[in-house]
Amino acid sequence: MMRAAYSRLLFLILLLGLPIAYSAQWLHYPTAGVPRKPDRSPNLTAPAPRLSDGKPDFSGIWHTARLIPCTPDGNKFIDCGTEIGGSPLALDLGTDMPGGLPYQPWAAALVKERKADHGIDDPHVRCLPDNPPRPWVMPHLVKAVHTPRLLVLLYEVNAMYRQIFVDGRPLPADPNPSWNGYSTGKWEGDTLVVQTNGFRDDLWIDMAGSPMSEAATMTERMRRPNYGSLELEITINDPKTYTRPWTVKMTQHIELDTELIDEVCLENEKSYQRLQSIRPKK
Repeated sequence: MMRAAYSRLLFLILLLGLPIAYSAQWLHYPTAGVPRKPDRSPNLTAPAPRLSDGKPDFSGIWHTARLIPCTPDGNKFIDCGTEIGGSPLALDLGTDMPGGLPYQPWAAALVKERKADHGIDDPHVRCLPDNPPRPWVMPHLVKAVHTPRLLVLLYEVNAMYRQIFVDGRPLPADPNPSWNGYSTGKWEGDTLVVQTNGFRDDLWIDMAGSPMSEAATMTERMRRPNYGSLELEITINDPKTYTRPWTVKMTQHIELDTELIDEVCLENEKSYQRLQSIRPKK
């Protein structure tokens, strides 16, 4: 019973995410420059905006388009439709892959161990950063601020940020390991190809406990086919952890007339202590 309650609590943390009914400054302030249909509703299929150099402008507030369905379990805590949910890919990035992610034997054993421990050491649960590609599928919003030479991603989760340099610089040859890594981008037509290296060696890329190591390189292919969508194709090449490179695709939808909410997990955080108290006995 304790194990079921524990797993349900972790699931609901991700499923329910952030209520959209907050009453705070700017949450209902109209987004500027939104293309409109004749009836004045947003035209989300209109052409994507362009930067001063003619490339697509990824600026906007984005949220995963694919959501975990609201279930009767979730209804016990919050009404369906009043939450900003996360993606099934947040639970397991390999959920759509036949056979799942191609773990090396040691990585498969580690995932099994993390699942048996019900994710108590997940950095997200412990208020540590959520490293890429995980923030793309969380229930929190991502704000992109785009210039011709720099793409800044402001992550609502735990007030994090990431910089993607589009100024021609190379990736660092001997990077200091970090949560977000070091990212550079170059254009292939209207697709921004982002390379990231320099990750830490103890990362979780989903709630299943799938690891990523310092040997990893992540490639994100980003394109904005229209005003309302951002398409991502993410490839992880981590020979230490996986038997082959693998790719996952996801779509973000733009969120209008809203803003990021100040969210700092460590501020009076009590969840980790409470979860420890119901940790299943081994």
